Amino acid sequence: MDTAHTNPRREALTGAAGLLSAALGALAGLAVWLPYGRSGLSGAFEGERNTDVLFLGLPLLLLGGTLTALALFAAVRKRWRTALGLVAAVAALTALGYGLDVLAEPQAARDCGSPC
Repeated sequence: MDTAHTNPRREALTGAAGLLSAALGALAGLAVWLPYGRSGLSGAFEGERNTDVLFLGLPLLLLGGTLTALALFAAVRKRWRTALGLVAAVAALTALGYGLDVLAEPQAARDCGSPC
């Protein structure tokens, strides 16, 4: 990139917009995690707590939300290779989350039978 033709104000605005989109993505990941995290940490199924929800699920959803927002930001800026790489990273995180069983539905919803 030629630095003689770049506008510092435009670069600063682009950086601020990228940071804002990453922060909003992390908040969206937290919002998605809250229903599962609350039931896993409060002992919804027979008082049993699942700390994997906190130590594995929360970081995966925060990182996934951030990467998703940055992928969308890169796509809006027409940076297709960057966006594709970020989408691949989100897919890998999703596969890891399902492999570790932290992105499945809450334990109480799966194990609860007809009385619920």
